[in-house]
Amino acid sequence: MTRYQMLVNASAFQSAIYQLCQHAIRVRTWLAVGALALTALLGGIGGSVAARLLSPPPAPPPISIHSRAGEALPAAGFSAVVRATLPAVVNISTTRATRGQVDPGFDLPFFPDIFGPAPRRQPVNSLGSGVVVSADGYLLTNHHVIEGASDIKATFADGRSLKAKLVGTDPKTDIAVLKVDGANLPAIPLGDSSQVEVGDFALAIGNPFDLGQTVTFGIVSALGRGNLGIEAYEDFIQTDAAINPGNSGGALVNLQGQLIGINTAIIARGAQGNQGIGFAVPVNMARLVMEQLIKNGRVARGYLGVTLQDLNEALAKQFGVTGNQGVVITDVAADSPAAKAGLQPGDVILELNGQPVRDLRSLRLTVAQTPPGTMVRLKVLRDKAARDISAKLDELPDDQPLARNPDQGEAPQAGAPAGSALPGVTVGELSPALRSRLNLSSGVIVRGVQPNSAAAEAGLQREDIIVQVNQQPVMNAAGFDAAVRRGQGEVLLRIYRGGANLFLVVPLGRD
Repeated sequence: MTRYQMLVNASAFQSAIYQLCQHAIRVRTWLAVGALALTALLGGIGGSVAARLLSPPPAPPPISIHSRAGEALPAAGFSAVVRATLPAVVNISTTRATRGQVDPGFDLPFFPDIFGPAPRRQPVNSLGSGVVVSADGYLLTNHHVIEGASDIKATFADGRSLKAKLVGTDPKTDIAVLKVDGANLPAIPLGDSSQVEVGDFALAIGNPFDLGQTVTFGIVSALGRGNLGIEAYEDFIQTDAAINPGNSGGALVNLQGQLIGINTAIIARGAQGNQGIGFAVPVNMARLVMEQLIKNGRVARGYLGVTLQDLNEALAKQFGVTGNQGVVITDVAADSPAAKAGLQPGDVILELNGQPVRDLRSLRLTVAQTPPGTMVRLKVLRDKAARDISAKLDELPDDQPLARNPDQGEAPQAGAPAGSALPGVTVGELSPALRSRLNLSSGVIVRGVQPNSAAAEAGLQREDIIVQVNQQPVMNAAGFDAAVRRGQGEVLLRIYRGGANLFLVVPLGRD
């Protein structure tokens, strides 16, 4: 190879090397640029992630509580409801006249000899509350809050004290109506307690322990509470909103600021205050009482004139009742609306004015709240066949006996006791004089009931008088035995006890 050719080849090689280096530089440049871009991108993402991790989380949206009607209520509380209702709940204080010596400054020597100790008015620190229900000054409270009071004062949340006049009172529902003079007074609108449901929110407002207006919160725990022995007519709303001494007569309101009940009682079980079981008179009952007291000064209640008994499974089977409704008539008062309509002992009342009768208490309440003179329609079951009977209600007398009571202090006397066809039961015959005194046309007296017998477990007691077996009268022990032997598996007994009648079912074939 010549020198010239070697130089040419070297030049070409150098040129190739130069081009290769230039390409490498370009590649490295692009790699650097890409790396920078990637670093920037990753740095942005990392910064964003870091910012999110280090910054506080956003506040959650506010939670709302929805009432049954669908209104949204703020979770912060019920201050708006309280502001609207609290001014209408007042403290009730009373003054009673008590017997004592006159003030020493006026104690003349002859006064005690002629007139006896002079009355002295002493203030009683009442723990009661009341509720203003009209802008012109009508108030609802409890009968037991103002019972025996000579002077009544209502103290408002703003400190005003107004003299209250007693319009009327109804001990049977523990409702009283007061009136204060005033205009544009704060008042709570009356709600509809028939629309209240278990689980609804409720606020109890009153004057517990004489502390002044206090609000507690809870739910409606139960409806239609009765048979508590607190009042004659019981249909209480039960709530776990704290009700304490001094809340009596205060307001139970819903979250719309409507009055749904008048707080009246608690179950304390020996404690000094609330244990989560409080009772309020439904506002619908209080409204009916209030309207009559304002209009007439008294409460007139409907009267049918029957003694009733709830059905159990055994009684329902005997009377041919299906389902869980109905009450049986155990006695019909003479010359009563029931007697005039033809109702009889042993009839089962299934419906009143087309509405099913659930139990004795609900029927009694419905009849009592129906105005006297109203014609009511009854669907009854007699001899396992349905029939419709109409009766016109009278007014319930103040002391209406539903059945005659035996003389007190003297146990019924009868002939010598004898065994009977009813296992575990000993009976004796009634003398004609005893039947006349008790106003009974038939019957045998129970002289003994063996413990743990079927009769004892059914509720039969010593001194009960069995007047019917399977709805047929029994005149003597022999007739009683014959009627029992005709029974098929069990017998239906009509019992006279303590001046009233009731039914019992006793299984047979068990010794």
